[in-house]
Amino acid sequence: MTSHQTAQTMKPATAAKKLGVYLPATPAEFQEGVVSRAELNSLQADPPEWLRELRRTGPHPRPVVAAKLGVSIAGLARGGVTEALTTEQIEALKDENPLWLQHERATQVDVRKEAVRIKEKNRQKDAQKDAQK
Repeated sequence: MTSHQTAQTMKPATAAKKLGVYLPATPAEFQEGVVSRAELNSLQADPPEWLRELRRTGPHPRPVVAAKLGVSIAGLARGGVTEALTTEQIEALKDENPLWLQHERATQVDVRKEAVRIKEKNRQKDAQKDAQK
């Protein structure tokens, strides 16, 4: 009995998401084909020049823009940023530091503090349960 393994493939949009790049900015052959798991691993391990350039200068997808600005994706939307931005545009936004960005960054700080507080509270509850055993 022989077993044949089929190569796991994904749509270009999924591969672009895993690579952290904006799909419409990728080469046409990437957008039109399918990407195997081996090809994705190869792109991650040894990125071609187009991928290095996209990661360096953009345009970047919203999750990357949000991370670079230190805000949530929803915060970007509230700030009116709905499209992909280049690294240059992101840096300009940081330099400008509009009121919405200041507010969203403060919100992110509060969210992170709350997450730490909840994690600590849960850790203490677990320790109490373990002590009662």
